[in-house]
Amino acid sequence: MAEFKEKASNFNFNQKPPRGNLQNYQNTPAVKKTQDLINHIRTAIAEIYEEPEASAIAFAVAGHVLGIGRLELSMQRYDLVSHEVEVTTEKLIERLLQHEPLQYVLGIAHFFDLELKVTPAVLIPRPETEELVAQIIKENQHRPQLHILDIGTGSGCIAITLAEVLDCAKVYGLDISEKALEVSHENALKYGQPIQWIKADIFEDKIPVKAHSLDILVSNPPYVLENEKPKMRKNVLDHEPHLALFVPDNDALLYYKRIAEVGKKWLKPGGKLYFEINEQFADPLIEMLKSQGYQSLSVSCDLFGKDRFVTAALPTRT
Repeated sequence: MAEFKEKASNFNFNQKPPRGNLQNYQNTPAVKKTQDLINHIRTAIAEIYEEPEASAIAFAVAGHVLGIGRLELSMQRYDLVSHEVEVTTEKLIERLLQHEPLQYVLGIAHFFDLELKVTPAVLIPRPETEELVAQIIKENQHRPQLHILDIGTGSGCIAITLAEVLDCAKVYGLDISEKALEVSHENALKYGQPIQWIKADIFEDKIPVKAHSLDILVSNPPYVLENEKPKMRKNVLDHEPHLALFVPDNDALLYYKRIAEVGKKWLKPGGKLYFEINEQFADPLIEMLKSQGYQSLSVSCDLFGKDRFVTAALPTRT
């Protein structure tokens, strides 16, 4: 017992754990308190994540395994943690050290006030997409009984948020991936939103949306060029679905052209089109939409000052 006490008192939680498999981590001396757990996670992932990201991840992981929020973590920082919590934490650390995104490791992502399930079948919701949704809400918050279609819905973050906030008569979420739709369906059930999910390929399949029935068509389609892969972080490139990310270098507007084309069929007169875009292609996208007869064209920037959103509308009837 005396030997154990001496080892425990001399253990340095700021020391990096040995690299290797999960068994190596489990052979390290046990952490005892909540604050020790947080320090241990931060140190273990320091070779991959710099500050302040490492600390943010450490708090998120600790909160997840303990089932408490950031405030409770601070208030309970001297509470003892169980062996089961330690074992679970080591498993999550091992996944983080494989560059797996935190959201996949925890199985959740936050979007507006929603806590959504995410898996490798869906793209992790980005802050830029929150900006797009905020713009849609701001411009349509006083319109009644909206009919909305979200193309490439993924986790359902756009469709579910709009259904939660706006006065919607009907919301559709479309995706080509069955596994993605399973995730979005589960998220919608969690928030009690009766969204109609559609599995379809917009280039080939007949879509069960009535002609001239939509007020809003929104999409965050694949827009990262294949030649941009070397610039991307390893945790994105190795883990997020390429189907939702990449577009051929020689046809950067592939999805936008098709969505604009079907939009003319599905949108009501005056119906609005909302896109998240690759900042390199705002001008050619605007020209393409003009050529298809869209009006009220505008480009807006994200919080980083990059051209990120394009809006357009069909002409109203005269």
